[in-house]
Amino acid sequence: MAGVILVTGASSGIGRAVAERFLGAGWSVALLARRAALLNEAAGGSERALCLPCDVTSAAAVDAAFAAAARRFGRIDVLFNNAGLFHAPGLIDELPLADWQASVDVNLHGMVHAARAAFRQMRAQVPQGGRIINNGSVSAQAPRPGSLGYTVAKHAITGLTKVLALDGRPFGISCGQIDIGNAATDLSAGLAQGARQADGSIRPEPMMGVADVAGMVLAMASLPPEANVLSMTVMASAMPLVGRG
Repeated sequence: MAGVILVTGASSGIGRAVAERFLGAGWSVALLARRAALLNEAAGGSERALCLPCDVTSAAAVDAAFAAAARRFGRIDVLFNNAGLFHAPGLIDELPLADWQASVDVNLHGMVHAARAAFRQMRAQVPQGGRIINNGSVSAQAPRPGSLGYTVAKHAITGLTKVLALDGRPFGISCGQIDIGNAATDLSAGLAQGARQADGSIRPEPMMGVADVAGMVLAMASLPPEANVLSMTVMASAMPLVGRG
């Protein structure tokens, strides 16, 4: 049954694919990202879409965006907590501290800000409850070479998912995580051309369609309140995740 979802990082890539899929399925969708023009493009003029230009690294801006979504739609049933960025590859002693900070600010702090705002809204609304779906990435399971900031943050998201799944129980709030591997987006396009492997070689990797990811998020969001996918991995079938390293 359709409801109300807020999608962070909705202006491109996985976030945009998810927003478009939910709009197509009859949901009301709040699209949150920094780039207003791309949000409007993703919304496609739908009356069930609300574009919320916002930087997730600002807790105050995130709180204001969630409040605006709740005013418009009356409640928030699902958060797809997706906004993220990659930094250039580098060893720990070579990675600029500014890149580390930016990665943690977006990939960890930004997701905590969004989860916090969603949890607050879901606990207060009537009827109470909702669902938070965190985009964990397969980097939450196994790192790529030189991916310090991204991998550390994504491992932390697994902890966020578990504590929210526990703390949300009294309020009807469930939380799950989808770990995504090699979905074809602009950010991941280089993997298909050649990605550095654990043995130091550079090899092209298989990719999968981003629409397949959006379908899995919709399936997680569509479960009844008494059911939850705590952890899901969706990946290109032949990508080097199993046995990575």
